[in-house]
Amino acid sequence: MKHVGNANVASHRRRWALAGLACALVLLARLPSLLHPWGIDDERVYALVANEIVHGGIPYLDAIERKPPLHFWTYAAVFRVAGPSNWLALHVAACLWTFGIMAGIYRLAGRQNRVAGVAAALAYGLFQSWGPSTTLAFNGEMAMNLPLVWAFVVALGGPRERGIARDALLAGALVAIAFLLKQPAAICILPVFGCLVARRQGVTGDALVRVAIPLCIGAALPLTIAAAILHAQGVLGEAIYWTIGNHDLPHVFWTRLALHTLAFGAACFPVLFAALTAIRQGLWTDDRLAYRTIAGWLAVSCIGAAAGGRFYPHYYIQMLPPLAVLAGPAFAHAWQRPAEAAWILRPRIAALFVIASAMLQGATLAQQRAPSPLAQYIRAHSAPEDRIFVWGHGPDIYLQSGRRPASRYILTFPLTGYVFGPDLPGLDTRNRIVPGAWAALASDLDRRPPLYIVDIETGPAARYPMARFPAFRTMVLQRYRPVTTLPQGTIYRRIARPGEHWAPMALSPPT
Repeated sequence: MKHVGNANVASHRRRWALAGLACALVLLARLPSLLHPWGIDDERVYALVANEIVHGGIPYLDAIERKPPLHFWTYAAVFRVAGPSNWLALHVAACLWTFGIMAGIYRLAGRQNRVAGVAAALAYGLFQSWGPSTTLAFNGEMAMNLPLVWAFVVALGGPRERGIARDALLAGALVAIAFLLKQPAAICILPVFGCLVARRQGVTGDALVRVAIPLCIGAALPLTIAAAILHAQGVLGEAIYWTIGNHDLPHVFWTRLALHTLAFGAACFPVLFAALTAIRQGLWTDDRLAYRTIAGWLAVSCIGAAAGGRFYPHYYIQMLPPLAVLAGPAFAHAWQRPAEAAWILRPRIAALFVIASAMLQGATLAQQRAPSPLAQYIRAHSAPEDRIFVWGHGPDIYLQSGRRPASRYILTFPLTGYVFGPDLPGLDTRNRIVPGAWAALASDLDRRPPLYIVDIETGPAARYPMARFPAFRTMVLQRYRPVTTLPQGTIYRRIARPGEHWAPMALSPPT
C-alpha cells in the first residue's frame, strides 16, 4: 500500500511539473505581448470602450464598437483593478485566460490519456498566436474560446445517462457567455446540443425536448442578465443594433481567404498534421461520441471564421481548440514512441515553428514601441481633462495621449460607411452611413467640445478625406485652426474662447 501511495504522489508531481512546463512555454511564446508597452491591434479600441466604462460611461452610448458587451466588461474589470490602459495587466490576463482554455482542452483530450491531454493543451497554447502580431491580442476569438471549451467539457462529461439536464443547463449558459464575448460562438450550440442528445442513447422526440428545454433555459440566463443591465443603462436597443444589426456581408475577400488560409495551414501545420494522423489512424475510435462532437465543433468553427467574409488572421483562432483536441492523441503517440512518429510531430519541430513565430512577432512589435507623434504633441499641449476627436480610425492617438474622446464615435465607420477589410476602389459607401450618426456627432461635439481635432485621413491613401464631408470640414475650419501637420495627419486646435456659447451644429452626411 505504501508503494502504491508513493507511486500516486510521484505521478501527481509529474503532472504538476508538466503543467508548469507547459505554462512556461506558453509564457515564452507570448513574451512579445508581455514586453509590449501598448495595446495590440483590436485591444486598442476595446480598451477605449473599457476606459469610458471605468470613468462612468456606458458602452454603445459613450463609446461605440461592434462587439458584445461582456468583452468590454471584461476589459473594464481588468482596468478597474490595475488602472485604465494598463497593458501589462491586460496581457497577463490574456495569459491566464489562455491557461484556462488549456485546462479545458486537457480535460477534453485527456479522455484518451493524460499525455494526450497535456499535448493538446500545449499545442493550443503555443499555436494560439500562430501568425502576425495581431494574433497575440486579447481579442474576441481568444475570449470566447474559454467558455466554449468548458461548454464541451460539460457536454461530454459524466456517464451517458446521468445529469444530462444539469449538463445541458450549464453548457447552454457557457455558450451564451461565449456569445456575449464574440458573436460566432453562438453556432457552437449545435454540436453541444447534438452531443447531449447522443448521450441519451437514442435520437427521439422525447430526447430532443428533454435536452432542448434545459439547454435553452441555460442559454437564456446570461443573455437575460446582460439584457437587464443594458436596459437599466438605457442602451439595450443600441447594444442589439451594434452587436447584431450592424453586421452584414458587403463583400467577400476571396484573396484573403486563400492567402490567410494558406498561412494558417503553414504556421499550424504540426497541429493539422497531427489531427489528420489521429483521425486516419483511428485514435479516437474508442470514444466515438467525443470524436463526433469535436469534429462538429471544428466544422461550425470554420463557418464562424468565414462568416464575416473578411478572414482576418485572428479569426482562425476559434478553430484551434477542436484541432488541438483532435491532435492530442497523435502528439502523445509521437512523444511516447518517437522512433515510429513522423518528424513533424516531434516536440522540437513544433518548438521551432513557435520560436520562429515569436521572433517575427517580437520584431514587428518592436517597431511599434514608439508612441504616435500626433499623440505626443497632444499630450504635451493639453491637460488630462481635455477631450479630442480623431477623424479616421486612430484609437492609439486617444490612448497614447491619455485624452478621452469627445464623441461616441471612437472609430468613424458609422459616419462614412467604411467597410472593414482591404480597400475596395470605387465602392460608394454612402448608403452604409448609419442613420442619425451625423446628428449624434453634432450633439456629442456640442456637449463636449474637443480641444483638438486630429485628421488622419490625409495623403493619397486616404479613403475618407475630410473634403468629402463639406459640412464637417466647414465646421472644423470655422472653429479650429491647424497647429501642426505631420506625416501621420493634421492637428486642429479650437479657437473659441472658454465659456463661449456654441450654437448647435447642423452636420449632415455627404450627398
